[in-house]
Amino acid sequence: MRLFLRYIKDDPMQDFIVVTGIVIKQSPVGESDRRVTILTNSRGKISAFARGARKPNSRFSGTTCPFCFGSFKLYEGRDAYTIAEADIKNFFEEFRTDLDASFYASYFAEITDYYCRENNDERDMMKLFYQSLRALTKESLPNPLVRAVFELKAIVINGEFPGAPEEMRLSDSALYTLEFIRTSPVESLYSFNLTENVLDEIKEVSKLYCNRYMNHRFKSLEILEINGES
Repeated sequence: MRLFLRYIKDDPMQDFIVVTGIVIKQSPVGESDRRVTILTNSRGKISAFARGARKPNSRFSGTTCPFCFGSFKLYEGRDAYTIAEADIKNFFEEFRTDLDASFYASYFAEITDYYCRENNDERDMMKLFYQSLRALTKESLPNPLVRAVFELKAIVINGEFPGAPEEMRLSDSALYTLEFIRTSPVESLYSFNLTENVLDEIKEVSKLYCNRYMNHRFKSLEILEINGES
């Protein structure tokens, strides 16, 4: 399903920009507006206002939810952008009924928000976030595998991945998997599955490196741990 919306701006002379992006998070502003954080292909992480998005039957309520992916037409204010139009290509509606997947998706969004910056080239992180959300919707891929791959590739993209940890004895399969994650383009990441033993090894490596390089407590991770995914 695709939705096309338009917001009529007050200043007809204001120049617009069009970006491809995905909503990372949202928060209420005032009585009826909404502030969203969008990871874009050209301007990194940006903040944008959706005027009246919290009003009943607002035309913008559906396009400013987390994980909405598409094209956003914006005009620039002093401190933030304002959404003028949104052409949403993927709403990831599966997360509305699959709570487990939605917890993982929220965790991925937190890591993406943690790593990304405004006016920075974040195209690789945007692709990783989007492809990882898609992977969560596939029944053939276990969510813990998607999580480990996402965490490790995020560390790779941000230039912190040191290779296989010297302090751990890993199987040849685990070593091959780590190298595949390190070197493969994002589009090819989720093309494999693992045995339970190898997945456990990869999860341990990911846990080690997340603790070492992220050094941040993510709220959504608490939910995953409560559900037994630590």
